[in-house]
Amino acid sequence: MIWVKALHVIFMVTWFAGLFYLPRLFVYHVDVQDEAGRRRFELMERKLFAIMTMGGVLTLVFGIWMLLDYAWAAYGMAGWLHVKMMAVVLLVAYHAYCLKLMRDFRQGRNVFGATFYRWFNEFPVLILFVAVIMVIVRPF
Repeated sequence: MIWVKALHVIFMVTWFAGLFYLPRLFVYHVDVQDEAGRRRFELMERKLFAIMTMGGVLTLVFGIWMLLDYAWAAYGMAGWLHVKMMAVVLLVAYHAYCLKLMRDFRQGRNVFGATFYRWFNEFPVLILFVAVIMVIVRPF
């Protein structure tokens, strides 16, 4: 089971790296003026999204594996596990919203400016804090 936990953490880091970087690409994408620049950002965003999606899916696979194998039986009634799972649900929703924003850019329908994306970029940091504190500290 220690290998499953290690793979869960490795893919979680991969997922978060993408979640931290994609909105930063959006910040720069907003300000690009030329068509070649727009195409370059769309390509970078699409490739990064594919990598971070693989990281997210594998994070969920190994997390669910741990949950089914031992975590639910051992900690199913613990509040920290429920908060952590809610954080994961929010992160999946954020990931899906990133896809919507990426498609909006590609279709020329982006309505947000760089300031929005700078603030948007901070959300996964909050989720990371919550998830790590719940798993390591287990406050309740």
